[in-house]
Amino acid sequence: MTGTRIIYHIDMDAFYTSIEQRDNPSLRGRPVIVGSDPMQGKGRGVVAACSYEARKFGVHSAQPISQAWRVCPGAVFLRPSMGKYQENSRRIQAIFREVSPSVEPLSIDEAFLDMSDAVLNFDDAIRFAYKLKRRIHKEEGLTASVGIAANKFLAKIASDMRKPNGVYAVRPDKIQAFLDPLPIAKLWGVGPKTESRLNNLGIDTVGQLREPGGQEILTKFGRQGKLLAQLARGIDDRPLVTYRNPKSAGHEHTFAEDTRDRAILLETLHQLGEKVALRLQKHGLQGRTVCLKLRYANFTTITRQSRSRMPVETSDDINRISRDLFLLHWDRRRKIRLIGVSVSSLVDESTDTGLPLFPRPDPGDLVF
Repeated sequence: MTGTRIIYHIDMDAFYTSIEQRDNPSLRGRPVIVGSDPMQGKGRGVVAACSYEARKFGVHSAQPISQAWRVCPGAVFLRPSMGKYQENSRRIQAIFREVSPSVEPLSIDEAFLDMSDAVLNFDDAIRFAYKLKRRIHKEEGLTASVGIAANKFLAKIASDMRKPNGVYAVRPDKIQAFLDPLPIAKLWGVGPKTESRLNNLGIDTVGQLREPGGQEILTKFGRQGKLLAQLARGIDDRPLVTYRNPKSAGHEHTFAEDTRDRAILLETLHQLGEKVALRLQKHGLQGRTVCLKLRYANFTTITRQSRSRMPVETSDDINRISRDLFLLHWDRRRKIRLIGVSVSSLVDESTDTGLPLFPRPDPGDLVF
């Protein structure tokens, strides 16, 4: 046991496509893209995941599938098999929980592990990381990259340093040497706008933020500046969050062709409501807010929601509310590109009474 926290960030390498290549040896070494049907460059969805072979062509997650097809037409395009991916994720997460009592899943393919009580020191942590990777590969046929550091922020960055299938440790006495050369975009909370603003002020690297001039500049960013100043020094005291309540459950559908056909739209809405209900029931959850999302042909997007006094979970309730929202807010003169339904304000159905603490002074069941 060491007095310094030791955190792993484990990121499965190209998780979806690696599973597909494992299960179908003919795909190994070939560019594989998981997402919607590219339809010979006319597809309207996005890339969910891509293999490292596809990334060499400039393909990346969330890229329009039509663009991915243009830059890599020889790729193998597959529809997602979420059930298979989730089952693999459950088995891998079970391995994580065998080696650490504190695991914070971030997504289906990555997690933080607190290894402070499981290893003696950083050298031992590195040795154990390789051992853990070998076990994952032996049992699941997949590779992972591991970042090791004294906190979550540093471990997350470190896991990218030796991808794929690598291990990288940031030792406590090497934190500034590790951080200073990095571009400021590596800091959590620095998006494109903040990056551009800092660049315009002469700040390009993390090290520059620690200089007196950089510290003075950060005072102009208020609370965000204080957080960035801490991260620039490698300070991140947040504990692992071992359980995270889901905030919402939803599904969306992008039409192959924009449509204003009422029957098609209502049938799609009904199918989405069925899927959302199944997801809620699977996790034993109910929700109070139903949200409708409409994206028109020109990409204008609106969301409208309705809050129910009583929690909802059945497809009948979800479909009734989403249909009312749709008929109330749809501009019938315009074609729709995408439609979505989600339920939020989630509660565990075993503990919620269904009654608000203070009744709303509202005569109806729904608040629009």
